[in-house]
Amino acid sequence: MARRLCSNTESIMSAQFSSPVLRGVMFLFSIATLASNTGQAQESCLPSCDACGPYDWFASSDPWCSAVGGDRTQLTGDWSGARTSLTENGVTVDADSTMFYMGVTGGGVDREFRFSGHNDYVINMDLGKMGVQEGLFVKLRAEHRFGESLAGATGALLPSNFVADLPVADSRDVYLTNVLITQMLSEQFGVFFGKMDTLDGDVNEFAHGRGKTQFSNIAFVASPLVLRTAPYSTLGAGFVILGEGAEPLFTFTVLNPTDTARNSGFNELFNEGVSLVGELRVPTEVFGLPGHQLFGASWSSREYVALGQDPRIILPNVPIARQDGSWSVYWNFDQYLWVDPCNSERGWGVFGRAGLADPETNPIAWFLSFGVGGHSLVPGRDNDTFGAGWYYSGTSNELAPFLATALGGVGDGQGVELYYDVEVTKWLHVTPDLQFVMPARDAVDTATIAGVRARVIF
Repeated sequence: MARRLCSNTESIMSAQFSSPVLRGVMFLFSIATLASNTGQAQESCLPSCDACGPYDWFASSDPWCSAVGGDRTQLTGDWSGARTSLTENGVTVDADSTMFYMGVTGGGVDREFRFSGHNDYVINMDLGKMGVQEGLFVKLRAEHRFGESLAGATGALLPSNFVADLPVADSRDVYLTNVLITQMLSEQFGVFFGKMDTLDGDVNEFAHGRGKTQFSNIAFVASPLVLRTAPYSTLGAGFVILGEGAEPLFTFTVLNPTDTARNSGFNELFNEGVSLVGELRVPTEVFGLPGHQLFGASWSSREYVALGQDPRIILPNVPIARQDGSWSVYWNFDQYLWVDPCNSERGWGVFGRAGLADPETNPIAWFLSFGVGGHSLVPGRDNDTFGAGWYYSGTSNELAPFLATALGGVGDGQGVELYYDVEVTKWLHVTPDLQFVMPARDAVDTATIAGVRARVIF
């Protein structure tokens, strides 16, 4: 059975399936088959009431039962103990594949479904445990995309499943986007430098997740205002102050202002200026329930002469009036409204974002979003999560004429996203997703976007 399921998944990725429809059908069939067989396997792997011995014996006696019925958090398991040994010695290896089959069912520009995806490979090293230097950490991230991008099909400026376009929208090559070195000088203060991605900023309890675990639309993952001044992957340095629970309280970063995901970035380091980003994230408590307030600001000295291409936002490559420098200020909050009295890690609540940006260089002059999300309240589905959010993106009046030369009339954009993430196993999550997007382009009707996301943790 396991061989059959692997064969189905490999068929999706095979180049012989050149038809987008066929690839999408194979993707849905594979996920449905895997989910169905996983559910059956979980039931068959459970011990009876008369069974003697611990449950772990049943899970470990059959490889398939071990994968779907036990406590395995990754599909590939513990590698015969090697994974645990590496972790104990300071090396953590994580990998996942996030796949989408999504399409425009009404409105938009192109009414078709497309299959796409993104693979992440992350290694974290604790050099203290390795006997090199106490408090020294190294993070490596390699990533690539595959399939056909949905960008452009909706007619919106903000991508509906933006992670499928990272790290480089027009390439399927594997790129090293993180080589980050952090040295903690005390339990609360540390410095870092190297190549980093900025998607880990603007953290929110219910609306973040890198587009893989919560919402798929960039509007609910990070503030789109910051994208103009903070490139996705580039060289930089900074410091962090940790608060309670080792959560970052204040972070300040100096960045190269141009994206260098394709290369090391040393040849162009600070050639076009510098970007500065600061964030303060304060824990709060309302009626005994936890939450956060985040305040951030960014500034860049770069000279802006065009609306450059960025996989996190869909813009035409058109010139604009030359401007020196750009800025943004932004805020977000998350607040739990209910926490499981039996498990403080479970709960649900509300979130919101707001921000302003330089209208002379940023196509998005102001931004708002609000929503609800968290763990499912459905009995027996404790590890499922859900989210519902609305956003409004105010287009810059100064840049609207430049956008109009390529897109026609342009106004403001807004949208709604609904998702429900089903934990099929600890290493497989399947997420139906529905979005209604009113593009900023006047000539494009409101797009209805539907589909499914599947994330396999290796």
